[in-house]
Amino acid sequence: MANGIQITGEMKPGYETILTDAALAFVAHLHRMYEPTRQSLLSARVHRQQWWNAGNPIDFPPETSSVRDDPYWKVRPAAPDLTDRRVEITGPCDRKMVINALNSGAQCFMACLEDASAPTWDVMVQGQINLRDAAAGTISLEDKGKTYTLNEKTATLIARPRGWHLDEAHLLVDGERVSGALFDFGLYFFHNARALIARGSGPYFYLPKLEHYLEARLWANVFTTAQSILDLPLGTIRATVLIETLPGAFMAEEILFELRDHITALNCGRWDYIFSYIKCFQADSSKVLPDRAAVNMTVPFMREYALHVIRTCHKRGAHAMGGMSAFIPVKDDEAANERAFAAVRADKEREASIGHDGTWVAHPGLVGLAREVFDRLMPTPNQLGVIPEGKASAEDLTTAPAGPKTLAGLTNNVNVGIGYIAAWLRGQGAVPLHNMMEDAATAEISRTQIWQWRTAEVTLDGGETVDDALINRITDQELATWKSVVGDNFFATGKYQEAAEVFRTLVLADKLEPFLTLPAYEHYFAK
Repeated sequence: MANGIQITGEMKPGYETILTDAALAFVAHLHRMYEPTRQSLLSARVHRQQWWNAGNPIDFPPETSSVRDDPYWKVRPAAPDLTDRRVEITGPCDRKMVINALNSGAQCFMACLEDASAPTWDVMVQGQINLRDAAAGTISLEDKGKTYTLNEKTATLIARPRGWHLDEAHLLVDGERVSGALFDFGLYFFHNARALIARGSGPYFYLPKLEHYLEARLWANVFTTAQSILDLPLGTIRATVLIETLPGAFMAEEILFELRDHITALNCGRWDYIFSYIKCFQADSSKVLPDRAAVNMTVPFMREYALHVIRTCHKRGAHAMGGMSAFIPVKDDEAANERAFAAVRADKEREASIGHDGTWVAHPGLVGLAREVFDRLMPTPNQLGVIPEGKASAEDLTTAPAGPKTLAGLTNNVNVGIGYIAAWLRGQGAVPLHNMMEDAATAEISRTQIWQWRTAEVTLDGGETVDDALINRITDQELATWKSVVGDNFFATGKYQEAAEVFRTLVLADKLEPFLTLPAYEHYFAK
């Protein structure tokens, strides 16, 4: 331990180039300034959930009506390399993915240290090494006789740190864990801000899981402090906030206001948004959602959410980014591949037609499709002049849609939950399952939906009651299914049995865990 800073994770070769004394002192300074605020904001989340569980409504905050009613304030104009964001690709920060994503032809690459990455010590530090080399333009890889290097023209790099709720167990300051958010942000900003500026870009970030405008204010204060320490002008950092929580949607305008010196856009993070909806209404039997597959962007409350984000952004001069269809290209099945491409095309046409300024894809093979759609429907760099008519009400944003609740839907949730958690325990944060790209957000839907159905004692369309016996039977069944699919890997390195027990424990718990990654991180990765 030096100066109150202690690394408890293994220091492998190369890690010392990221975990330098100066960089750690920078992170420690941010921790000492802002950890009390972070803890108070996390406590406030617990109290708000208790308020909603008691039957109180979610609504637009009355104390900030002046912010929403003031027609004059705007956010800072976008940086030059963020004015056209028609196609963004997202994925984890492993070396090959970073190179391929930057070379994909997308305008931006959202390098994810959050839901698309399992938060092991090695994944987090190696991700920082890869992003440092990418920011410098020097990243390369030799793999199986093939050399990977960057093209002359690459996507704009945007990093996504972990959310405020996650700790980094392997870095202690004064005996306390630092937040994963400040660990990820601090190391990336400290090492790369000047290199990115020198290459005509800048330190850009995607901010996840915000549930309150005060959480955005915390980020604004962190940004201001960080820029001051490195003697960089206010507004050097540019942020995009994912509106991927239901409370965040009700505070979208306030989030823009708090970050107005730094923010460029809001993004419709649809999968986490559905997860958040279930979590917020966990005690309300009138808000039980149908099968996950039936909750798409065309159901009323999801469509209103997208229009609300677009309306809010364009009113304030910010971009409104669309979300990610989970479909990916399908090898060796032409018909299935055509269906996947048709589904993605329809999703992107919907986004472009209602006013989004760009969209996400999860696979390089879909960049061309998304670009064709936005080139055709959005010939200008963005659609800031498009402001959808109307105004979202609390009822618009919270009314649960009708739809099927089926045994097949429950079975798919169990299968995906086990499959994803097993991959996460193996160190993979994003994994293709059944021709869909799954990350922590989609796994969260799977486990919270079953918990919600069980708690509400839902009767499925086939007459089955969702209870412990049914859940245990389907979990055993799908564990056997995974065993038949993966063979020897089931017992060797697959982690499927561990994943099934994590999933079973979470969905049968009396209390809904706010994030599956919290107890799983403590048990498997924090040591």
